Amino acid sequence: MFSSVLSQSRLAEKISQQNQPNSYQWQYQAMLYQFLLEIVKNRKPAEVLLEFKRLFIDYESSPTNLVPIQELSELVSSNNQEEYLHILKRSCYILINNWETTRNHNAIKELDKLLSEAKNSQTLESPERDSNPHIYLLNKFLNSQDYDELKLFISAKYDLSPATQKAHWSNRYSSYLLAPQYTNDNNPVEQREATKVLAEQLKNRFKFELAMYTARSQSTTNKQEIPNNPTSLGDQVLRLIKMIVAKRGSYSYENLANIFLNQTRSMKYKDFKFALHKYLISSTNNYQVKKKDLLDFLQQKLANKLKCLYDEHNNELLNDALLLRSCNKVIDYLTIEDQQEPSELFVLLLSQGHPLSLVIVLLKIVMICPNARSHLDTCIAKLIQYYTNYPEEECKWVINFFEVFNITFAIHADNVKYNLIKMGSQIGNEASATPLDGYRVFSQLQEDVIAMEQED
Repeated sequence: MFSSVLSQSRLAEKISQQNQPNSYQWQYQAMLYQFLLEIVKNRKPAEVLLEFKRLFIDYESSPTNLVPIQELSELVSSNNQEEYLHILKRSCYILINNWETTRNHNAIKELDKLLSEAKNSQTLESPERDSNPHIYLLNKFLNSQDYDELKLFISAKYDLSPATQKAHWSNRYSSYLLAPQYTNDNNPVEQREATKVLAEQLKNRFKFELAMYTARSQSTTNKQEIPNNPTSLGDQVLRLIKMIVAKRGSYSYENLANIFLNQTRSMKYKDFKFALHKYLISSTNNYQVKKKDLLDFLQQKLANKLKCLYDEHNNELLNDALLLRSCNKVIDYLTIEDQQEPSELFVLLLSQGHPLSLVIVLLKIVMICPNARSHLDTCIAKLIQYYTNYPEEECKWVINFFEVFNITFAIHADNVKYNLIKMGSQIGNEASATPLDGYRVFSQLQEDVIAMEQED
């Protein structure tokens, strides 16, 4: 999975060299990276960690690092904080990705430990830039978003203990929290590749666990044989799955999306926006009919937003680029419009108990524009980050949305199939029984998901 990182890295470096205004600056970066690549491929992890520590933490020379320490000194003396943070972060991922290729997970944990110990060291307390520029820059890195992202990656990849997962409610959504890392083109290629692969692995693991729980919880009365429920919804998750899977057949979301795309292929953009609004709003009332007034408000708000959206293109024919931009913008309207705080529509819909309706609208957007999924995951990550400082008890309503979102998109993934089968003998006679009570859900995973789970 990570084997393509190095070849992509070399290609990126060639491109960088062509576009780099300061060729010497690029040259000393390349020499540092080449040094790390050589030692991580040819030397023991303990020796590699020692060299890393000498370079970036102790800032001392040795017979083996004379050239890279000289190049690093040039960088430190230039006081280019942004460049230093980028180089240190990329250096970490070069080591991590190569150790991951050889499945040397202990070395990665030792690197994490080394950086944590450096952060807790008293020598890093409030250093002055002029008196000790190296310590100053190292301290900046260890207290930066870059380091937080590195910690998130290592924790999500190598610390899957129940205690860690329960330590904070947001830990359950690491696959989405990684999205801003792999969608940010300013991040090193090694980081983007590694986080994207990991996010996909975590999503596949959730699909696998959800499918196993769904199958076995309905087929046995022995609680000890039932796998752990990967959601926080308890037994209610089965009913939610039935509600989602029930929307199948000729009017499935997949079929509706295909019909919409065929009908709008040659439309002018103004007409497309009208059709998009109608497509997104249709069927949202199916799940919560009693609150139709609020959904009518969503319909009106969304109509007003779309009317003004990219109106300079109204008379142009729809194209793929305009479709993607429009879908991304609608996702913003429904989640985190200013990229800082939850949007008005998001808060209103969830506070009034409409998580599934909102999720279905988001699903329908991705159905017509799969390339918008990365942007959607990034917006979900920003929502999670916004609510991270809230105790779980105070934001159960938004956590419920994240659970519904996670489950819905797992069910509609390409590599898993759910079916709803009527079980005649199980239909109860109680007046309270609902139409879904007489059905069972069956799930089928494709081989790639099963292989991934067995490999892990």
